[in-house]
Formats: sequence, structure tokens, C-alpha cells
Amino acid sequence: MTNYRRNFVPGGSFFFTVALADRRSALLTAHIDQLRGAFRYARDRHPFTIDAIVVLPDHIHTIWTLPDGDKDFSLRWRLIKAAFSRAQPAVEPISASRASRAERGIWQRRFWEHTLRDEQDFAAHADYIHFNPVKHGYVGRARDWPYSSFAAMVRDGVYPADWGGDVREMAQGFGEP
Repeated sequence: MTNYRRNFVPGGSFFFTVALADRRSALLTAHIDQLRGAFRYARDRHPFTIDAIVVLPDHIHTIWTLPDGDKDFSLRWRLIKAAFSRAQPAVEPISASRASRAERGIWQRRFWEHTLRDEQDFAAHADYIHFNPVKHGYVGRARDWPYSSFAAMVRDGVYPADWGGDVREMAQGFGEP
């Protein structure tokens, strides 16, 4: 078994990618209210700040800052995944290894984590988060994706409303008509 190394920094800020087991699924956006409820459930029990987030149909990118002295982001992800899974009907295929552990087959077992080193690293990852729906072709502009913190960051003056441009306008005149 692989020995995963996590960088547990008390009070740190972290970038995460968490994905569904079925990357063709649209479960997260189709059940966004249940996902929001799962986040509230975890935050009520173990507070953390969501600095930036985007929810795509099959995966989530987010930046969290943990409270001073707290380093347990894994517990929070476990609570979020479990709460969301409990809210879903048990219709997904389950492998023998998952069945032997009484696991659901909704989420990939692990997640990707990166400890943010400084403000520049933070800003680069926030940009990545907010441009992700454009990158995946869901929208032409970051501001058009409803499941992200982009609008809040525009309100807070972090981004201008037209940040990231409009890929549909940039694509005009290129390629086949």
C-alpha cells in the first residue's frame, strides 16, 4: 500500500482537489444543495474558512484556511464526503474492496492537497479555481459559472467582473466556422 505523505500545518492554508469515483458523473452540481449541506455539517463541527471554491459536475477545487493550532483537514473531508454520500440513494456500483470496507462508491478514496506557501501561491491557485469551469468548457467566462466563489470575490474587490476574459470572443475568427 502506498504511504501518502500529507503536510499538516496547524492554521495553514491548503488547496484541494476532490473527485468523484465516476468522473463522467454530474452528481455534485445536480445535488449542489446536498453538497452545501455537507460542507455546513463539517464546518459546524470543525470550523474552517473556505477562501475560494469551485464545484464542477465531477470534482471540487477549493482553498481552505484552518483555525490556529488545527491541522486536521482529513477529518473535515471525511465528514463532507460521508454527509454528502448519506444524502444520495445507494445506486452506484461498488467494488468488492469497497464493499468489504462498507464504503460507498461515490468518491475517489483520497484527495489531492497542496500547502500554500505564500500570497503568490495562494493567488495562483485561486485563479486556477475560478478559471476551471472555463478550462473545462462549461462556460465562456468565469463569472458565468454559478458554483464558485468568483462572484463573492468580485464583490470583495479581489477580481474585476471581466477577469479571465471571454473565451468565446477570443475564439471568433479561429478554426472552422
